[in-house]
Amino acid sequence: MSVTTVAELRSTLGVGTLYPDATLQEVCDASDAVLLPMLWNNYQFNISQSNTTTEGTLFFDTPIKDVFYVGQVVVITGNASPHDGSKTLTGVDDYSITYAVTGSPTAAVEHAVNPFGQVAGTTNVTWTNDMAVQNASLMISVEIWQARTATLSGSNAVDFQPSPYRMSAQLLAKVRGLIAHALDPRSMVG
Repeated sequence: MSVTTVAELRSTLGVGTLYPDATLQEVCDASDAVLLPMLWNNYQFNISQSNTTTEGTLFFDTPIKDVFYVGQVVVITGNASPHDGSKTLTGVDDYSITYAVTGSPTAAVEHAVNPFGQVAGTTNVTWTNDMAVQNASLMISVEIWQARTATLSGSNAVDFQPSPYRMSAQLLAKVRGLIAHALDPRSMVG
């Protein structure tokens, strides 16, 4: 479910039934794609993977021994078959996790995953209940909608001069104050 609903976006834009729900949902989904990776969530990124015919292993560039535990159920994405899906951890080392794989996979030596895969534990927060995050998502949705429908309306640059680029780095900067309490420290690099 998107942080901003189609009904909220439709009401804010004042478009009534002029546009189908699917069109507005695309904008809501795009807003989530921009905002949610910046927020604190219970996931780690794996940099490489390997597997035998019965066991998969994911490798990390940061210590994860205190992040995951044997018996924990995690959701793995971005690693392809036989790794992706809900898995119960059978081993946790300083920089790797292991789990059973199903099917008849061909054994594979350790190799890089590009872009990085994602391993998510149980999430403890629902961003749709956080009004600051919800408003930030709505603001981003409106900006995306305006960029799609009123392409020459532009925005203001730092020096208050008109700029034709609504979808610049300023997109998140406009809502950073609203989401400051929820920002993932891993998203604040650079």
